[in-house]
Amino acid sequence: MKRELHGIFLLDKPLGGSSNHALQRVKRIFNAAKAGHTGSLDPLATGMLPICFGEATKFSQHLLDANKTYEVTAMLGVRTDTGDAEGQVIDSCRAGTRLAPTHLDVMQILPQFTGVIQQVPPMHSALKHQGRPLYEYARKGETIDRPARTITIFTLELTDWSSSQKTLTLRVHCSKGTYIRSLIDDIGEVLGCGAHVTALRRTLVELFDAYPMISFEELESSIDRDHYLLPIDAALAAWPRQTLNDDLGRQLLRGALITLKASPLPNTPTCFYSEAGKFLGVGDVDQSGQVTNKRLVSMALSGLFL
Repeated sequence: MKRELHGIFLLDKPLGGSSNHALQRVKRIFNAAKAGHTGSLDPLATGMLPICFGEATKFSQHLLDANKTYEVTAMLGVRTDTGDAEGQVIDSCRAGTRLAPTHLDVMQILPQFTGVIQQVPPMHSALKHQGRPLYEYARKGETIDRPARTITIFTLELTDWSSSQKTLTLRVHCSKGTYIRSLIDDIGEVLGCGAHVTALRRTLVELFDAYPMISFEELESSIDRDHYLLPIDAALAAWPRQTLNDDLGRQLLRGALITLKASPLPNTPTCFYSEAGKFLGVGDVDQSGQVTNKRLVSMALSGLFL
């Protein structure tokens, strides 16, 4: 029988395999009834993959919206149709028809990709067009027009450079919706030589700065696996907190309209807790004190009973 688990597990996803494959493996190890991952990683990518169990899946959107940090290694001189090493070569300047960029060239163009920028999502992505993911069209050789999206690159740091290997490594701190493969492809285009991703690691989902990632090896060898589970509200520690008396807590969980003291930060997402410190969910408190836009845990999990 499957277990009813509630919490968040930070997997250190290994190289190879999809995020869904990793999710199903973790779900089997925990024998969990319900689980979902947030923020897919390509098979080529490794690193932090938050997996939500049970009631934590209700709050997964907040994880998708979080800023993230990556370390990416790219090869210059070769462009592929997928933007990474798994794709087919579509352009190469290795024949010497174009000059190889220097370390100085790279440093001079990086500011162009820092701050608020526009980025066109890659065809090899899970974004939907007429109900189908773009990668399905790409596999058939079709190209769909994709509107550019606004993203933010907070920092873009060159951490390693090899002129002999024609590779560079960048540390990227970016907003949600950033495609690192597209970033590298765009950098290669500006450098005039093309580029593609050869290694990618997500080192951090910003909400989990204080928590370590756990590998499959660590998880499978552990006697007490449940101690790796973070509480449902682990990702919401920086949010305003509001303690409700038990009567108001019950009303909130039943879906009733409740009114509190006016919020000093109206319409700011707020975490609600019972008098015993149990997490009840999140909602906005407007200027009149009315709680709206609620996402709540189950009554049974709250510890508040009729």
